[in-house]
Amino acid sequence: MPHVVTQACCADASCVHACPVNCIHPTPDEPDFSTADMLYIDPVSCVDCGACVGACPVGAIVPHTELAPEQQDFLQINAELTGDDRPSRPQARVPTLVRLGPTRRTLRVAVVGAGPAALYAADELLRQPGVEVTVFDRLPVAHGLARHGVAPDHTSTRAVADLFAAIETQPGFRYRLGVDVGTDVTAAELAAEYDAVVYATGAGTDRPLGIPGVDLPGSTSATRVVAWYNDHPDHADEYVPLDHERAVIVGNGNVALDVARILATDPDRLADTSIARHALEALRRSRVREVVVLGRRGPEHAAFTLPELVGLAAREDIDLRVDAPAGIDPGAADSRQDRLKLEHLARVAARPERSGRRRIVLRFRTAPVEVVGTVRAEGLRVVRTDLAPDGSGRVGAVPRAGTEETLPAGLVLGSVGYRGVEVPGVPFDPVTATIPSREGRVLDGVGGRVVPGAYVVGWIKRGPRGFIGSNKTCARETVNSLLADANAGLLATPTPSGTR
Repeated sequence: MPHVVTQACCADASCVHACPVNCIHPTPDEPDFSTADMLYIDPVSCVDCGACVGACPVGAIVPHTELAPEQQDFLQINAELTGDDRPSRPQARVPTLVRLGPTRRTLRVAVVGAGPAALYAADELLRQPGVEVTVFDRLPVAHGLARHGVAPDHTSTRAVADLFAAIETQPGFRYRLGVDVGTDVTAAELAAEYDAVVYATGAGTDRPLGIPGVDLPGSTSATRVVAWYNDHPDHADEYVPLDHERAVIVGNGNVALDVARILATDPDRLADTSIARHALEALRRSRVREVVVLGRRGPEHAAFTLPELVGLAAREDIDLRVDAPAGIDPGAADSRQDRLKLEHLARVAARPERSGRRRIVLRFRTAPVEVVGTVRAEGLRVVRTDLAPDGSGRVGAVPRAGTEETLPAGLVLGSVGYRGVEVPGVPFDPVTATIPSREGRVLDGVGGRVVPGAYVVGWIKRGPRGFIGSNKTCARETVNSLLADANAGLLATPTPSGTR
């Protein structure tokens, strides 16, 4: 096998379009692209040209002869993911970008938010002649979760910032950082100043755990801890007590595994990363020796991805344990990738204990009941669960009577997902926590009418799902709608107030 994908995919799909022989799957026009944990390279079709290596913005593709010891598992994973049910086309279809027709004046677009979705949208817009893009963000630094949501030891994923830097240097691009839309400038003022406004505000808060005691000091969210160790300006003073031997994380997605790994890593190993200095010093004083990661349902429902599991399991300095009372059944998987994930998890569960090392425990079929403590969090009361289908046919976790116990812990973190935040003056659906839209056009939410000149992209459009590069396809759909409306004369002529 000449080349191997070695980590969770950013879903940018640049490598797919760079490949001359269509050996990288799934492609954006294949049905499992949006749900796949990672892409993989067909070892039979690959011609070892190396085009994909330069195209990948996060350095995830490596020649098989250059795999590090901890990456060797990906050699077999890429081979096992290859199937004979893929279409044989010379190249994946690249969605067509609508071209802006002749115009007598510059098309001026405001983009609200400076994360990946915003910058992909700006990039698509600036491919057109006669377009200017101004990117607004309330923070003094750009790149959103690509800067403040990626673990500091995931240096290759952070390399996507190089791609964003190339976008920022294009003619017609400008930043207005430190400007809070809704406070410093209103949505109506932006609409009056620009031909179109694209909202790319992401999902700026957490879904609540919804159990008693979550307001106690020492009980917070995993995403706030991520922001704390990534030097987010809003969270530099976050209270993260590390004076107890155990921390508990509720939820088992990639964010939960990231936080567990950072808490269980020797601080000296983090010293040369981008971790915030205040967090590094706190971790040097940490007494945490065990991090328990809870999942309400079974291993077959684990939210973390296969590459994240492989990377964590390869760490020789961490004792990764699995607590799965009903066992691990790879046959329960819905996809090839999920089957490989369960097989890998079963191998981890069978490993002998690695004594003398910091420990991470992946504990399944366990639900939180209450954060316990008086003046601060002192533990988490949990209950074992059984699985049963709910009214919609989805398998849910049902508490099992008589199985309650309390896990002593000084830090309790919820990690059950992100949630979008309303922008004053912009339609918002509180149920989905998104801006209602159709093909990227903002809808008024009352009669489903299109709001002229208003567009949406990224997590605030489709909900908090997908990887960094998933926003590229999302951005193209939105920009296509915007350009089509411009060509049709559907954008209102702005009436600048002189306060630009």
